[in-house]
Amino acid sequence: MRIETDLKLGFTDVMIRPKRSTLNSRSLVSLDREFSFLHSKYKWSGVPIMAANMDTVGTFEMATALINHKLFTAIHKHYSLQQWKEFMLTADENMTNYIAVSTGIGTADSKKLAAIFNQHPELKFICIDVANGYSEHFANFVKKTREKYPDKIIMAGNVVTGEMVEELLLAGADMIKVGIGPGSVCTTRVKTGVGYPQLSAIIECADAAHGLGGQIVSDGGCKIPGDVAKAFGGGADFVMLGGMFAGHAESGGKTIEINGEKFKQFYGMSSETAMNKHVGGVADYRASEGKTVEIPYRGAVENTVQDILGGLRSTCTYVGAIRLKELTKRTTFIRVQEQHNQVFSK
Repeated sequence: MRIETDLKLGFTDVMIRPKRSTLNSRSLVSLDREFSFLHSKYKWSGVPIMAANMDTVGTFEMATALINHKLFTAIHKHYSLQQWKEFMLTADENMTNYIAVSTGIGTADSKKLAAIFNQHPELKFICIDVANGYSEHFANFVKKTREKYPDKIIMAGNVVTGEMVEELLLAGADMIKVGIGPGSVCTTRVKTGVGYPQLSAIIECADAAHGLGGQIVSDGGCKIPGDVAKAFGGGADFVMLGGMFAGHAESGGKTIEINGEKFKQFYGMSSETAMNKHVGGVADYRASEGKTVEIPYRGAVENTVQDILGGLRSTCTYVGAIRLKELTKRTTFIRVQEQHNQVFSK
């Protein structure tokens, strides 16, 4: 046993200090980024915000809405081959640039991934997703996937420390998903005691990834647009959102009416709800590590997207960053004990 005493920070522990700026309008700020990837030759451009690969978020309907803003969607892994076929027949011609095929690391997952790519070889992105990215089996799966798909862009996770980021990049991943426990419907920290404050995880993992020419995706912990800005300020290349994109018309999950008001169900992918739905229940050797909530229905995701992007542009004007790429270079975090005045908060 050992204890690390260095301070680790989450989004609520800091604010971004404003800097003198020559920008006189938020409209001058460009949120587009361009990335080249470590192993594939593909160059990507767009706004580097992602819908999470949860079946209550990463839907075909969400991808269809988000592509209008050049935002990315990690499609959840529970769609059938027929559903993929039907979606790809009607999808925007640029859709393959803004979606990833998600997979677990089991034998059945591997076979289904192969079947999807056999059916749609034009797809470019793979999201290899597990709750615990520290297993040897996971790194080996990433390596085998790279060998099988040498030209695809591989996103893999989740991890929270630099040494594992480096191992997964060397194993063949292009982007590493960062985050253990910060999600709004994740109970990993409660059930296991394991986790890492998200902002510190971003800062440390970005440093490791960028040293090797890879990218990181901050996954989890964002509750408000300001958190998205802090994630980018800390060095994240992409920011993945679950709860912020849940509850919309384009989100998955049941629509429920309570006392005349509409709600949508949102749950973690390690929750009892998800395991009952997809794998026949919680196995007797494990515990649920997610919760199920009902979110007041939010309508079309368009308004939420505008709120997030508008907030991010405003952050850039406060620190004088004319491009999103410049935000991390112009970010100074200050430690705080209070974030905002909550006197009229519900």
